[in-house]
Amino acid sequence: QVQLVESGGGLVQAGGSLRLSCAASGRTFNNYVMAWFRQAPGKEREFVAYISRSGASTSYTDSVKGRFTISRENAKNTVYLQMNSLKPEDTAVYYCAANEWRISTSGRDYNYWGQGTQVTVTS
Repeated sequence: QVQLVESGGGLVQAGGSLRLSCAASGRTFNNYVMAWFRQAPGKEREFVAYISRSGASTSYTDSVKGRFTISRENAKNTVYLQMNSLKPEDTAVYYCAANEWRISTSGRDYNYWGQGTQVTVTS
């Protein structure tokens, strides 16, 4: 059982940067695979990135490769998404998610979700 709370979203100009944080409650944070998803109005939820329990394995959707970095600090029960060179098409609500079974790009494999944080990128 884990509860997730995202923070760090906001309004930025194209080319700017943001760092999202996801703080998790509980004593077993290092047992969870963590991921970020996003959803823009009128569009389906989209996988963004995941990170394995130890942080040794990461994966990104093609549109953010080279610009976004997912990381975790298990001692702080926190996962981050560093977003650089932001584009207007990155505008979405970003959700933190967790599961205790496997790395996955599918939202159906994650059973814990945060409330979301809005990221808006202007031209």
